[in-house]
Amino acid sequence: MSAAPRLKAAVLGAAPLLFVLLWSTGFLGTKGAARNADPFAFLTVRFVLAALLMAALTAGLRAPWPTRAQAGRAAVTGLLLHAGYLGGVTVAIRLGLPAGVTSVLVGLQPLLTALLSGPVLGETVTARQWTGLGLGFAGVLLVVAGRPGGGGTLSQGALLAAGVALACTTAGTLYQRRFGAGMPLLGGTTVQYLASAGLVGGLLLAQGGGTIHWNTEFILSLTWLVLVLSVGAILLLMRLLRDLPAAQVGSLFYLVPPLAVLEAFVLYGERLGWWSLLGLALCVLGVALAAQPAAPPARTAGHG
Repeated sequence: MSAAPRLKAAVLGAAPLLFVLLWSTGFLGTKGAARNADPFAFLTVRFVLAALLMAALTAGLRAPWPTRAQAGRAAVTGLLLHAGYLGGVTVAIRLGLPAGVTSVLVGLQPLLTALLSGPVLGETVTARQWTGLGLGFAGVLLVVAGRPGGGGTLSQGALLAAGVALACTTAGTLYQRRFGAGMPLLGGTTVQYLASAGLVGGLLLAQGGGTIHWNTEFILSLTWLVLVLSVGAILLLMRLLRDLPAAQVGSLFYLVPPLAVLEAFVLYGERLGWWSLLGLALCVLGVALAAQPAAPPARTAGHG
């Protein structure tokens, strides 16, 4: 194998870990942005900027644009994975649901994805993968339980918003896996952000507008979220959903809360208890098991 194919194989092999690392930083960026802006105003600006960047990349690289049918499917994916998921999480936290509790609720996504990937996508989930998914979820619970200051008020509205986020990210993962094959990556992602900006912007107008404080913290947070999350991490996610089974991709999300906790420890000095450390180990073990693909069926003797 020449150097170029080896390099390409190494990059593709590192894509899942890189995606988890980038995605985990979104919690820190969102914290900085949400302290200075109304959720719908912040998300509208983020989606518009991301759409403009993706459109520029598509045009600059002369990448193909989706057909009308593909654009419709890309819009559905965007409304679920961007507007629905990020909007639900942001509203839940704004309504008082603790970030740790929100992470646990949304952390059910890999289990729901695995549960539904069989009847919806016809993918096989092995007993080892189910074991890994269960260990991963138990690890998320322990990580959040071990964080100091995890209390908070659980209002019905906040729980409903978190439930919407969970449903949207699960449905978006399955929908993209089933209907996203052949979708132009750059042009399709541009459509996703345009659809999301339209929905969130409409909600912003319906509530009478929102306030943004354009200070250093907000600008730095927004820049990071747009460039690293909305462009880099989302393109990685679309690629992973194209190349890997939905349950295998879903299991990667179990590593996001533990990494976010570690990043908060480094940046903000939040200490990790023993339960959190045990949870981190369970998450890593769970993802290692769940990420193993199902073995191909044994070949029958006498067949080529």
